[in-house]
Amino acid sequence: MQRIHGHQTAIQRLQRTINSGRMHHAWIISGPRGVGKRLLAEETARVLLDPDASADELGSIDHQQSYVSKLMESGTHPDLHVIHRRLAATSSVSTLRDRKQMNIPVDLLRETVIGGRTSDGKIHEAAAYRTATLGCGKIFIIDEAERLDLPGQNLLLKTLEEPPSSTWFFLLTNNPDGLLPTISSRCQHLNLSPLDQSEMLGWIESQEIECDPEDLDVVIQFANGSPGMFDLALKRSLVGWIHSMDEIAKSLGSGSWNADMSARMHECIELWANQVLEENSLASKSSANQEGADMVIRMLSDSVRHCLRHHTQTDDLLRNCGVIDLLHETEQQIRSGLNIKHVLESMTAEWCASK
Repeated sequence: MQRIHGHQTAIQRLQRTINSGRMHHAWIISGPRGVGKRLLAEETARVLLDPDASADELGSIDHQQSYVSKLMESGTHPDLHVIHRRLAATSSVSTLRDRKQMNIPVDLLRETVIGGRTSDGKIHEAAAYRTATLGCGKIFIIDEAERLDLPGQNLLLKTLEEPPSSTWFFLLTNNPDGLLPTISSRCQHLNLSPLDQSEMLGWIESQEIECDPEDLDVVIQFANGSPGMFDLALKRSLVGWIHSMDEIAKSLGSGSWNADMSARMHECIELWANQVLEENSLASKSSANQEGADMVIRMLSDSVRHCLRHHTQTDDLLRNCGVIDLLHETEQQIRSGLNIKHVLESMTAEWCASK
C-alpha cells in the first residue's frame, strides 16, 4: 500500500469512526481528479478487512505486510470489489463488452453489486448480499460514481436503504452533484482538498521522479495539488500544451485574436482523444473529447488565475473574473454536447472582446 500524503482531517475522521465501532455503511469521497480518493478508499478497505490492522495506521506505510495487504496489492482479495466503467470490457454481458465506455450502466451494476436480470436475460446473484469469503466484511468501491446511469443509481439506492451487514460502500466522485440527492442523503461525506505545497513536494520526493527542473515547476503548477494530474501531465507530455495555452491566454487578455487560436485548442483536444483511444479502443470518443477539452480549459484557467494573483487594478480583476466564468460556461457547453470547434471559436472571440 502507498502512504497517503495530506488529507489528515479525512484520515482522522475515518480513524475515529472505525475505532468507535460504528462505521457508517456508505461514504461519498469527493474531490478534484487525481487527488487521492481511490487510494484513501482502498487504504480504509485494508483496515476494515484485516482483523490484525489498526485504524491508527491508516494512511501509513509502516504497517506489517499481512496476508490481507498482499491480497489487496495483487488485486485478488475476494471481498474487495472495485467498480468502474472499464470493467464493461470483461463483462459476461456481451452487449456491455461491445459498447463504448461512457458511463457505468445498470447492467454492469447488476453484474457486480446489486444482482438481478441483465439485458441478455441472465440473472445475477447480488454480490452485496453474499457472505464475505474471508469473514471480515465486504467493500464496494465505485469509481467515478457520478457516471452511474439513473436506473443504476435508483437501484443502488435500495441497497443503501437496506444495507447488508458488515458491508461498506465508497462512492468516489469529482462531481457529487451528479449523484441523486436521495443517495447523497444516505451517505457520510468526505471532501478531499488538493495537497498543499509541502505535501505535494513530499509526494514528488517519494516517487523519485526524474524531470527537467523547469518542466517540473510547470507540471507542479498545472497539477495544483493533485498527484494524479501530475502523473498524467508527465505521461501525456503536456508541458508544451501548457506553454501554448498560456501564450493564447495572454494574447486574448491583451485583446489580440486570430482564428488559429481556437484551431490550436481543438488540435490539442483531438490529440488527447486519439491518445485515449489508442490506449483503449472501447473508450468513448465523445468522453475523450470532453476530457481533452477539460484539460485545455484547465490550462487556460491556470493562466488567468496567475494574472488574478498578480494584477491589482480593479478593471483587470473584474475582467479576469469574467473570463473565469466564461471558461466555466464553455466547459459546460462542451459537456452538453455542443460542437467543440464552434464553442471554442465563440469563447475566444468573447474573451478578446472583454479587453
